[in-house]
Amino acid sequence: MTVLVPTMGALHKGHQALIKRARELDKEVVVSIFVNPLQFTEAEDIEKYPRTPETDIQIATLAGATEVWFPNYEEIYPNQPVQISAGAVGDLYEGASRPGHFSGVLTVVNRLFEIVKPSVAVFGEKDFQQLWLIKNHFKKIEITAVPTVREFDGLALSSRNIRLTESDRVAASIISKALKEPSRMHEILATEPAFKLDYAEIIDEKTFQLASATTQTKRAIIAGWINGVRLLDNAVVESNS
Repeated sequence: MTVLVPTMGALHKGHQALIKRARELDKEVVVSIFVNPLQFTEAEDIEKYPRTPETDIQIATLAGATEVWFPNYEEIYPNQPVQISAGAVGDLYEGASRPGHFSGVLTVVNRLFEIVKPSVAVFGEKDFQQLWLIKNHFKKIEITAVPTVREFDGLALSSRNIRLTESDRVAASIISKALKEPSRMHEILATEPAFKLDYAEIIDEKTFQLASATTQTKRAIIAGWINGVRLLDNAVVESNS
């Protein structure tokens, strides 16, 4: 059995957690590192995405990867890629702000699965909408989720965090603070002028529709920008919140 951990590189402790979980599941762990152009919108600059291949190999190997795979574009897309529709949920929230993003994600994950043929694939909960779509689209492969890994101040680990200045990092802590008080999310987020809100909602994590008073599985989701860096996070909302 092979376990796949798909990544776009710039690995950090969050990725280490994914790889360690994969190693618990099986001794054969493939970590793929591919910056997928199909999931970037025209407004985003793919060239700004951090690339640290030498460090990535060290981090992945120490965490338990048995193979670190850097496919090139032609390996993933030998022909003109036929993109997979992400459906109605793919047009919400992240999909609304980044049209075509989730179609690109599902398309590349499908190709990675076709090439590696894993029995299990491991993804993080930080990109919760992505996780939801992958779980709902790929039924023949076991999808294992790993909880979000955070900095000491609560900031969710992300490869994009290295683009934040010291003052940006301080401002970014407002996101985790807001998640701790879901009934006051908008109020709390509004106290940080550096944070440009995209969305902050409480959803039913089983359907991705807005939660109601009777929803049993609530999750708060937040996304926005600080100094041009897009940040997103989420957390389970307890039933009494």
